[in-house]
Amino acid sequence: MEDGAARAAAVQKLMAAKAKSGKSFSDIGAETGLTNVYVAQLLRRQAQLKPDTAASLRAAIPALSEELVDLMMQPPFRSYNPEMVHEPAIYRLNEAIMHFGESIKAIINEDFGDGIMSAIDFYCTVDKVKGTDGKDRVVLTFDGKYLPHTEQKAANMMSKLPCKAP
Repeated sequence: MEDGAARAAAVQKLMAAKAKSGKSFSDIGAETGLTNVYVAQLLRRQAQLKPDTAASLRAAIPALSEELVDLMMQPPFRSYNPEMVHEPAIYRLNEAIMHFGESIKAIINEDFGDGIMSAIDFYCTVDKVKGTDGKDRVVLTFDGKYLPHTEQKAANMMSKLPCKAP
């Protein structure tokens, strides 16, 4: 497992390679067929680079060394720094989810049933559009698989071993 200092050093190198390319996360996403958020996740060691994507990422970011690509192909230690919540943009994202979360949950339950949206089988993008007033607007898209809660019947529990009679 990568320690915090090693992860921070790797992220610094990855972001330097991105900066050297002169490309945005969206540019790299368009070149690789990945979402802009997933590109950012890869470069922040929050997602694992898959072998089929490595060549297109290297083509999009030529300064990526073989060592960095190999590191990106290892499963990351997905985490976050709790201090990050104090950063204003992240604070506002949390605030929006907290404010709208109960209503979002009610609509998920109404439209799908008792369940949740996966954050594993999940796609996310950030887009910029012009509002009707001509001002820039941020569009966040969360596209997650629906996961129903299941009734926990003992007969359906695969790991339950049959009882042997005494």
